[in-house]
Amino acid sequence: MHADRTSTTRFPVPVDAALRDAGWQPGRWDIKQAEVWADTLRDHTSPAGHRHAVFPAAVEAWAEFGGLRLAPTGPGRRIAPAVLDLDPLHGLHMARTLGDLGRALGTQTCPLGAEPGSGSLLAIDGEGRVYALDHTGDWYLGPDIDTALTALVAGAQPTRLTTA
Repeated sequence: MHADRTSTTRFPVPVDAALRDAGWQPGRWDIKQAEVWADTLRDHTSPAGHRHAVFPAAVEAWAEFGGLRLAPTGPGRRIAPAVLDLDPLHGLHMARTLGDLGRALGTQTCPLGAEPGSGSLLAIDGEGRVYALDHTGDWYLGPDIDTALTALVAGAQPTRLTTA
């Protein structure tokens, strides 16, 4: 018998299903793995001397969602649903790019994972807001990881970040 996936869940039904299919469940919290990622990112310095910022919002997102690979099925609302690999080490060699984004936004950013199909890097800032960076630009995915995951899995069109 399948679990009841009604509107009582934290996420919309298709997002909840994709998360559960990837191994997530309410209360998932792998802080040991999150700390390994935090240490790896903190210890990495690019050849030009760039370093990663690591902060609580990132560690908390990794503890709950890190290591999941989501492969949603079905059509998206505006664009195809994203396959997501929530491993922050996809951004290990992107310290300068993430630092530049953080400075442009007046915050710090840290890697969250990737969209392997598009080559997008997912990032989170100190307030928990989520972004995607790819060859076409930088995108705002939402004010928190729940909103961002919902948008990505549902195929919602993200908002392009622009310089004013």
